[in-house]
Amino acid sequence: MFTGLIEEIGKVETIIKSTKSARITIKADKVLKEIKIGDSISTNGICLTVTSFSSSGFIVDVMAETMRTSNFNNIASGTEVNLERALKASDRLGGHMVSGHIDGVGCIKNYEEEDNAVWITIKATIDILKYIVHKGSIAIDGVSLTVAYVDEEEFKVSIIPHTKEKTTLLYKNVGDQVNLECDVIGKYIEKFLQAEDKVVIKKDIDFKFLSENGFV
Repeated sequence: MFTGLIEEIGKVETIIKSTKSARITIKADKVLKEIKIGDSISTNGICLTVTSFSSSGFIVDVMAETMRTSNFNNIASGTEVNLERALKASDRLGGHMVSGHIDGVGCIKNYEEEDNAVWITIKATIDILKYIVHKGSIAIDGVSLTVAYVDEEEFKVSIIPHTKEKTTLLYKNVGDQVNLECDVIGKYIEKFLQAEDKVVIKKDIDFKFLSENGFV
């Protein structure tokens, strides 16, 4: 579990691709503190498991499903990525609850400056937009942000100077893909409501039941 508060910007050093998966080496510094094999590190919002590490970076294996559903499908050596270690139970939850399980990708539509902030408009599919709520939370490439506008085609967030300095969001180009993770609460509510619709109340078959339904 993560908060969406980025600790540092890392850089992809090497990518070894298989048919559908990949092994990626990421250069880092701060997230290496007290690191262990098996630790989870959010990398552009994707929860990845450390399989090896050194004093200058760590290695992760990326499965085919992650390559298909995230912006790792076009990642290259030299790409900068947002990094965050898993949340400690004793830490302050300054962002929101982020699982690191990407719902899909969005596409940066445009940037617009307003005083000390920058608005980012992101186009996404209806399958993702249906979970995005005005003034709700969303993780974009692992960054916890507040939704300032949403309609049936796109949504907008506003970036303050601190977020600009500490993340990769404003260094991307219009047309670039970003990983999106919607607030998990909405998905749970939808699942519970669907389950209620499918519940069939079972009745015991007895003489009264048979009589009421014309069998006797």
